[in-house]
Amino acid sequence: MATTRRDFLRNTACALGSMAMASSIESFGIVNALTPQAATGYKALVCIFLNGGNDGNNVLVDLNQYATYATGRGVDIAIPQPSLLPVSPVGGGSYGFHPNMPEMQALFNQGKLAVVCNNGPLVEPLTRTTYQNGTGKKPLQLFSHSDQVGLYSTGIANIVAQTGWGGRVADLTKALNGLATFPSNVSIAGINLLLTGIDTRQLAVADSNTPLANVLQLNNGAGASTSDNNARNTSFNELRTFDNKFKLVKAASDTRSSAIQTDIALSTVSPVLTTVFPNTGLGRQLLQIARLIKACNDPVAGINMKRQIFFAQIGGFDTHSGQIAGQGALMQQVSQAMNAFYLATVELGRQNEVTTFTLSDFSRTLQPSGTGTGAGSDHAWGNNHLVLGGAVVGNTLYGTYPNLTLGGPNDTDGGATPRGRWIPTTSVEQFAATLATWYGLSPTDLPAVFPLIGRFPTPNLGFV
Repeated sequence: MATTRRDFLRNTACALGSMAMASSIESFGIVNALTPQAATGYKALVCIFLNGGNDGNNVLVDLNQYATYATGRGVDIAIPQPSLLPVSPVGGGSYGFHPNMPEMQALFNQGKLAVVCNNGPLVEPLTRTTYQNGTGKKPLQLFSHSDQVGLYSTGIANIVAQTGWGGRVADLTKALNGLATFPSNVSIAGINLLLTGIDTRQLAVADSNTPLANVLQLNNGAGASTSDNNARNTSFNELRTFDNKFKLVKAASDTRSSAIQTDIALSTVSPVLTTVFPNTGLGRQLLQIARLIKACNDPVAGINMKRQIFFAQIGGFDTHSGQIAGQGALMQQVSQAMNAFYLATVELGRQNEVTTFTLSDFSRTLQPSGTGTGAGSDHAWGNNHLVLGGAVVGNTLYGTYPNLTLGGPNDTDGGATPRGRWIPTTSVEQFAATLATWYGLSPTDLPAVFPLIGRFPTPNLGFV
């Protein structure tokens, strides 16, 4: 039976499974053609998204504000001061990490970990006064899970964007990968907005329970004979040369070709690491990323990537109740998995070339919701994020740690019952632009990826 173009497109989509299909916009090809030749060194960004709204108030506590912290949090969700893991940043002050994060305490003291304080989506710098009197421009749909995840992913706080900042960075740095056909953006947690570009096709693969050789199943027909598959592959290869003047057809053809080459490359290597990862969901995701980094730099595979952006995710942070026990278990998973991943980059000799960072929907109110062991907290805004890697200027806090006074200068809330929702003092765009600049995005391209960046005092926070 003859293979129609409709059959070809349907089989392409099925064969790729989790490979994103995106139409190819030629203008980005023109931009990439003008970009300097392929990079000589390797760099990767690894995003760990803490889904649900991680309570940054308990990730890192300002010990000089501990009395204010304890009063605002109350006995049910305040961490006792003796339990906090103390650190003394280079810039001064005394702080304490969550008691379940000893690995992060150690890496911070070694200068490999930094904390970006009170960060969140902003359209422009805001103060308590401009927020409350309405003269300042606010981000879209504050305190909403889906909207705030979107703003962290797109890096644009005043519109609903269809591409993520990681995807746009990949679009504009494509030439740094030279002739490599392996996808630059890879998710171990499903297709997501952060890695979605206009010209960039992200690859989504399973965690380390699936060997790399099996992450793409390009089967043209279950149970078909070898001769039938060979004939079908010949037809597919010929069809991919037709009608490439049509963008959707060209996108399908390019994606199929990339998938075939990716599958062949991953099937030629079996990257083994001696670093032990925790057998948790996040641990398995980061192990798979470490394997991919090794494979993509393996001379046998010949993938030869120079720039990659990875995405992992862990959920459960919407702690309206049971926060102490729930967040405590999650912080242990995050700390152990991030530590193992950093050690794996050391094993690979790439610790200075891989930068890992956390994002989340938002932080949570300083004041609790509920009482007793079931107490939790509600949706808030400015949050504390972690940045880890050999290139990180660590043992330092970036941005400004919030004043924890309820109804104080950083609190959105007024009246008789302020909750403690911190107005960010640094924007998502500044955080992401710092990472993108290190990755290799040209300063002249910053406004194309981060259109609001000119509204903030500096596009680079200096942590990497």
